[in-house]
Amino acid sequence: MLDQATYTPRLKGVFKDTIRAALKEEFGYKNDMQIPRLDKIVINMGVGEAVKDTKKVKKAADELTLIAGQKAVITHAKKSIAGFRVREEMPLGCKVTLRGDKMYEFLDRLITIALPRVRDFRGVKPTSFDGRGNYAMGLKEQLVFPEINFDQVDEVLGMDIIICTTAKTDAEAKALLKNFNMPFTS
Repeated sequence: MLDQATYTPRLKGVFKDTIRAALKEEFGYKNDMQIPRLDKIVINMGVGEAVKDTKKVKKAADELTLIAGQKAVITHAKKSIAGFRVREEMPLGCKVTLRGDKMYEFLDRLITIALPRVRDFRGVKPTSFDGRGNYAMGLKEQLVFPEINFDQVDEVLGMDIIICTTAKTDAEAKALLKNFNMPFTS
C-alpha cells in the first residue's frame, strides 16, 4: 500500500528534476518562478442526448469520475433555447477540474496509456494553443481509458481536455508539454 505522505506522481518528479532546468536553460529565465508549470486540467463532457434522457448525464458523470479520479460536477443550461428543446437549468453535461497530484497522475495516464490507444493516432495537433499558453484537445471516445469497462458502456461519448499552464506564450507552453512527452505531430 502506498503511503500518501511520501508518494509523489511520476511526472511531478520529472518536472522538478529535469524539466524545470531544461526550460530555464532554453528560455533564459533568471528566476525559478518565471518557469512555466501546469496550473490545472479541465475535462468536460457534453451529453447531447441529455435533452431526451437526463439519466445519460448521470452515467457520463460516473464515467468521468472514474477517469479523473475525482467527483465530476454536472453542468446545467444557463438559458432556454427552444430550437434545441433545452430549458433553463436542464442538465447537459459534466466537468471536472484537476489540480496538484491528481492533475499529474491524469496527464501521465493520458500521455502514456490513453493517447496510444486511440485508433489511427498520429499525434496531437501542435496548433491547438489559445495564445495564452493553454492547450485544448478532444477525444472522440471515453473507451481509451483503462478505467472504463467496455462491456458496461451504453453510449460512446467524447470529451474535451484543456491543459492550463502558467506560460505566457504558446512557445513556452509547447516546450513544457513537449518535455512531458506530449506526442505532437511534426
